[in-house]
Amino acid sequence: MTSATGRGPKVFFYVQHLLGIGHLARASRIAAAMVEDGFTVTMVTGGTPVAGFPGPGVNHVTLPAIVSGDTGFSGIADEHGNPVDDAFKARRTALLLEAFATAKPDIVIIEAFPFGRRQVRFELLPLLDAIARAEPKPKLLTSLRDILQERSKPGRDEETVTLINGHFDHVLVHGDPSFIRIEDTFPLANEIAGKVIYTGLVAAPPPAPPAERFDIVVSAGGGAVGRDLVLGAREAARTLPRLGCWCLIAGPNLPQADYDMLAADLPEGVEVFRFRKDFASLLGGAHLSVSQAGYNTVCDILRGRCRSLLIPFAAGGETEQPTRARHLEAMGLARILAETEVNPQTLADAIRAAHALPAPPPYTLDLDGARRTAAILRELA
Repeated sequence: MTSATGRGPKVFFYVQHLLGIGHLARASRIAAAMVEDGFTVTMVTGGTPVAGFPGPGVNHVTLPAIVSGDTGFSGIADEHGNPVDDAFKARRTALLLEAFATAKPDIVIIEAFPFGRRQVRFELLPLLDAIARAEPKPKLLTSLRDILQERSKPGRDEETVTLINGHFDHVLVHGDPSFIRIEDTFPLANEIAGKVIYTGLVAAPPPAPPAERFDIVVSAGGGAVGRDLVLGAREAARTLPRLGCWCLIAGPNLPQADYDMLAADLPEGVEVFRFRKDFASLLGGAHLSVSQAGYNTVCDILRGRCRSLLIPFAAGGETEQPTRARHLEAMGLARILAETEVNPQTLADAIRAAHALPAPPPYTLDLDGARRTAAILRELA
């Protein structure tokens, strides 16, 4: 556990990332805004470590890591890929409850649950019970991205509503309601409408001008499911030398063997990286971004105001990224290529077409969600 001390209300922030790093990155931006506002922030994370997150000034408690058992999020495994057993779950639960008791927070934020993260109900339901018994009882909020994964199993949405109305004070939706509203992807939103607070999109602050310039920036998010995108982009670059210099960002979770294969045979004018801290700055100087349609990547694209080709992640029945991409395309802010259609030729054709587009039109989406979240929490406390 790393520690820090603030001057204001104490916040206990639970975040479980299972596949990519988007949930952790968004939560870390919110935590940074709270620290800047004088809060004492304890963040509990239960995924594999990611360098640089959650960031300075945050008390960081790490639980034994778990990951998604597959891209459909149907199960969980430990960091070595082994299914977790009851003893493992009991250990995590005890550590989580101990961290809560030590923090004595004024506010508890649980990222995604109960709208998602059912895989960790084994520890979150005991946490809800501990919060209910606490004296004084802290405020309890859930922290959501703007677009929810649509559920197909009967009863799941009703169960979510029961937990929200039985335990939670507020639902923080990190989105701009002029772009998309919670009722667009959660059919029972009217039953919790009185608890919903929109914060705006949690984008990074406006970036500095880029220290170096690439004409095309290709990124694969965390990299766990971006192999075909970055490999296809490398081959597309061979056929599109006139479009300038390329930057391929493979992501920290791309398997090392795939990264080595990607980097072993690069065309002229193409550079490859695991990660770029200056990603948002690079987009500000780029002619075109090629990426998936994750929340944080899209926020950086909106900050950069560059042309965008989106290949939304849709494996395992995922609906969040395709929904976001369709809304951006309807606003004239992106073009879409379906994940199932990606190969070097289709990707090259789509990149050529997107590169030829005019600059994206102006927009007025609220990107200041991190600071707005901190302000909302201070009002609640």
